[in-house]
Parts: sequence; C-alpha cells; structure tokens
Amino acid sequence: MTGRRLIVVIILALVLFVLAWRNPRPGPSPPPVEQTEIVIPLRTDEPPTWEWLKKWERDLPQHDLSLRPPDGATARYVKFSTQAQQLGWNNVQTELLMNAHLAHESRRGYVFPDFEWEPKHYPWEFSDEEKEHRQWPPHTPLNALLSGPVAGGSWDWEDDTPRSITPVWFDIVCPPSQRRYLNSSDVKHGIEWSEGDVIFDKWATTLRDIPDRCLEILPSDDDRFPQVFDIWLWGNTRLLSIWDKFSKSPVSRLLRPSPVVKAAVERNEYLFLPRGPRPSTKAGYSTYDRVLAMHIRRGDYEGACKHFATWSSTFYGWNQLEILPDRFVPPPGSSWGENTPENVEIYMKRCLPSIEDVVSKVKAAKLEYDGTLDVMYLLTNEKGEWLDRLLYALKRDGWNTIKTSRDLLLGNVEQKEVAMAIDMDIARRSAVFVGNGWSSFTSSIVHRRLVDGRNASTIRFY
Repeated sequence: MTGRRLIVVIILALVLFVLAWRNPRPGPSPPPVEQTEIVIPLRTDEPPTWEWLKKWERDLPQHDLSLRPPDGATARYVKFSTQAQQLGWNNVQTELLMNAHLAHESRRGYVFPDFEWEPKHYPWEFSDEEKEHRQWPPHTPLNALLSGPVAGGSWDWEDDTPRSITPVWFDIVCPPSQRRYLNSSDVKHGIEWSEGDVIFDKWATTLRDIPDRCLEILPSDDDRFPQVFDIWLWGNTRLLSIWDKFSKSPVSRLLRPSPVVKAAVERNEYLFLPRGPRPSTKAGYSTYDRVLAMHIRRGDYEGACKHFATWSSTFYGWNQLEILPDRFVPPPGSSWGENTPENVEIYMKRCLPSIEDVVSKVKAAKLEYDGTLDVMYLLTNEKGEWLDRLLYALKRDGWNTIKTSRDLLLGNVEQKEVAMAIDMDIARRSAVFVGNGWSSFTSSIVHRRLVDGRNASTIRFY
C-alpha cells in the first residue's frame, strides 16, 4: 500500500470512529422530566360576540348628522342614565319601554342601551381570570331581544319624533359640552307617591319644555331609587293610571320580537303538535290555538315570596290591572314588616303554589276557556324531582302533550343567550297564559298579550 493510500484509509477510519462516537446505538431512555400540566377547561360553546349586530346598530340610518329634521344634527334627544341594569331582563325591559314612551311623548329621541346582565343570571360561567379578557358584566345588544321604535326602528309614517339612537351616537350628536343635565330628584321631589299619570305628565312636561336639544337624566345622590318610574310605582296600583296611554302608544303597538327570537320560536313550533286523541269540541288550527302556557317560578323564589308576604306586597306591574281575573288584594291584619301566619300562607299558596294548586288552576282555566286546550308549555327554571312529579300529575289529569323550556332546540349560542325572550314570545302567542302575579316576567307577557288584543279572560294567575 502506497503512502498516499495509507493516509486516505487512516482518514476514513477516523471519520467513521467520530460518527460512531457521536451517534451511539440506542440504549435505555432516561426517565422523563416531570412537568406541571396546565389544564384549560374545554367549553362546549362560547357566548356570542354579536359583532354583526353591534355593527348593524352602529349603522342605523338615523346615525347621520346630515339628515333633515326630525333626525340629524338638530334632533332633540334624552338619555336616561338613571335606568336600572344588572337585574332580570323583564325588570329592565319594563322600565326601558316606559322611558321610551316618555321620550316619545316629550318629542325627543330615546337613547337605547344594551342589556347589561346580572352576572349570576348569565348562561355562561367564567373564572376571574377569564373575566379580565371579556366585557364584564356581559352585555347583549337590545336588538337581539326585541325590535321596534324603542330599539331604533321606525315610528308610524306620520310621526315626526326623532328615531331612537345608541349611546355611542348620542356622544357624537350630543357631546357633553352640549348637554343639559337634570338630576332625578329635581323632578321627582314632591310627587314620589302621586298617581302614575301625575308622575308621567310632570316628567313629560319638564322634558318637553326644556329648550336644550340634548338632555341627560342623572341619579341624584339623595335618591335611593333614582329611576324615573321606580320600584315603588311598579309595585303599586298607582301605576295603572298610565296603562291606557301606554298600551296604545307606538312604543307598545310597534313592539316586536327580534329576528333572533322569532327564528327560534318558529323553529320550535313542531313541539306544540297535539299528541293526544282527536278533540271532542271545536279546536283551532294554528300552532298555538290549543296551547296553555304556564309560568312556574321556583328555586330561589321561595325567599322572594316570603318577602312579599312580610311586606304585604301587591301584584307587580300590569298584573294589577282590574280587567284581569284572579286579582289579588293583600289580606288585612298585617303591620309594618310583619304579617300573620294565616296571611303568609295565603301568599305562599299563590306565589309558590304546590303541585296540587298548579293542577287545580290549569284545570279551572281549561274548563273556563271557550275552546280546546290540550297542549301545555311550562316556562320554568325548575328541574329535578319536583318537576317530574308535576309532569306526572298533569299527565294523569289529561294533558297528553307537555313541553318545558328545557325541550326547546336552540339553534346557536345567540338563541341560547336570549332564551328568556323566546320563552316570553311563546307565552305571548299561546291561547291561554297562567302566570305568577308578583313576577315582572309575567307582567311583560300580560302587556304584550293585551296590546295584541287578547281577551283578558285568557290571562290567569295562581
């Protein structure tokens, strides 16, 4: 072997040795290093962002400074910064409809808010860390829940009231430097316990006569309940003097379910097909002609019912109307913050009825209705053994088709978020409705049914 070949062989041997040393044959793997696993809980769905609807509200046609009166840069507006939030939807809806009616009667455009949730009522739960990256408390655009002039829709064609606007547009058309601020007690002082129509007329005259184009109502420091129409009015028969004008107002007449709610209701119409025998008396043909809808509030409501009894509370809101059957008059014998055991029992029987009480009420409503009722829909937050026993008792009493809120098929998370409005619209459409007289949810349904022209006899209370 020549010297040159020997050098080549030595070099190749060294290369092979180095490669073998750097890539040893596989041997036993070293034990893995223990790491702390961060587990992120998975959700079956996420709340809707409503970005498309927020954009739709931002782009409302009245959001244009160049428009001719009554809209545009010269329009007169009022914003109610006293409006309650973080309550149940129907407590909020009740007030905002009345505020919109007041704005209309004072010839001012209404500034409509989002619905701001009481967090414990929101259909989704989040950790404190997750809340830091979300809008909290959660908001739902008003047009997800309802439609009509109250939420930016058109008035009657001959009505020259400015159309309702969003708070964002109010900041543009009415910047703070151009606003007149009015404290709640400036108007409420001296009329706190007056009849509802007196309170309404005082506010309407005040808002109409103020020459400033932009008004904002602020809560006074000395006003514990600074709403224009506060809890002391809604829980008292003084409210009823407003009913005639309010029920005939365009705010009430033109109120509609939102397209999101309407789509969900129509998707679930098949649930209400009667499953029992052919009726022996005349029966309607449309989906809801044979439906009795019943609102059953349970769970946390026991404490509320005891509170109503303690303070001898009347029914709430429009549930107090004299044209309705099953009215309630607080029994005598109570004192400030106290009531007799007998009176408390009367309250509990009507506010938190037993299974026997429920069966008895729907039987009476069915017998007194001029038509066939053989489909029942239960609007309820109840679940578990009590509800199972109620369903069993109702079926034994002859109700072959019974559906509950939990049977609804909601097509997406948007419909899930507005489920309370879906329930309400089903009750609005039903032939007969049985509700809880102390409930704002029931009161909202009463309002809608009567404005729709339903006979008062089709509205019953426990």
